[in-house]
Amino acid sequence: MELKIYKDKAEVAKYFAIYLKELIRTNDKLTIALSGGSTPKVIFDYIAENFNDLDWSKVFLYWGDERCVPPTNEQSNYLMTVEHLISKIDIPQENIFRVLGEECPNEEAKRYAMVLNETLEIEHDIPQFDLVILGMGDDGHTASIFPHEINLWDAAESCVVATHPESAQKRVSITGKIINNAKQVAFLVTGASKAEKVDEIINTAEVSKNYPASLVNPASDNLYWFLDEDAAVKIK
Repeated sequence: MELKIYKDKAEVAKYFAIYLKELIRTNDKLTIALSGGSTPKVIFDYIAENFNDLDWSKVFLYWGDERCVPPTNEQSNYLMTVEHLISKIDIPQENIFRVLGEECPNEEAKRYAMVLNETLEIEHDIPQFDLVILGMGDDGHTASIFPHEINLWDAAESCVVATHPESAQKRVSITGKIINNAKQVAFLVTGASKAEKVDEIINTAEVSKNYPASLVNPASDNLYWFLDEDAAVKIK
């Protein structure tokens, strides 16, 4: 685990973008599982503004989770990515593999698992991303694996249907075996509301086992936390 702590969300965006630029520059092909949320939105804006001249034909975009809504719905992670990144860069349409949030959740989880199996490299008999980008909720959830359904983390399937604990909204999410099989995993966590969970996950192993984010432990050992000072304030 490597902690990268920056002044604020804008600096997190800048330095994560530089990290991503280097990955794109040094790889002939880069498969990425994207995250939704406010921090990736800022990062996508920064990348689109500063690095839109990269060779995006080498980059293949997937989603780590998606809300079960149409791609035109304001809650769609795909729509957010289109608005803040995809529409502003020159990436081939065939390099984009979205979760079909408008379809039956159970069927879509099965279909997307097949997409991963057919289009990603296979390592340890599991589809392997070059990079999985993760956020973390105030409750310690990551992707769309929430504490009340933490058993989904260890599901045999590559993708599952998760349920938001408050809204009961259905979501399609990759599972722990996919996340921990990635070549690199990067957490993007900003804001004071995340500080308590960051502290527990980084500093208190036994307590943190109740949180899906604490189960992120890639076999590659390439785990990076991009944090702002507000989120990292309690780290010892």
